[in-house]
Amino acid sequence: MKSQDETLEEWCRALLQAYKLEDVQVDINAVLALAGVAAHSVVRPAAPLTTYIAGFAAGQAAASKGEADTASTEAILAVARSLAADYDAESAGTPGG
Repeated sequence: MKSQDETLEEWCRALLQAYKLEDVQVDINAVLALAGVAAHSVVRPAAPLTTYIAGFAAGQAAASKGEADTASTEAILAVARSLAADYDAESAGTPGG
C-alpha cells in the first residue's frame, strides 16, 4: 500500500504529464501548507481557491519571463500565505475592517 506522500507525488507527476509540464517543479509541501493556512484562517473552501489563484499567478509570472522561476513562485506563495494568515472573515468587506 502506497503512503499518502507517494500517492501525492504520483498524482502530481500524472497531472504534470497530462498538461505537458513535466519540467515544472512543484513543492507539494508548500502548496499543502498554503492550503492549510487558507482553510484555517479564512474558510475551508478557501484552500483550493487560494492554491488555484496562486498557481495561476505563478503561471502568469512564468509566462512573462519565458520560464518558471523558483523565487517568483515562492514569493507568490508567500503573498497568499500572508493574506490568508491575516484574514479576518468577520470583518472582511466591512468599513474599517
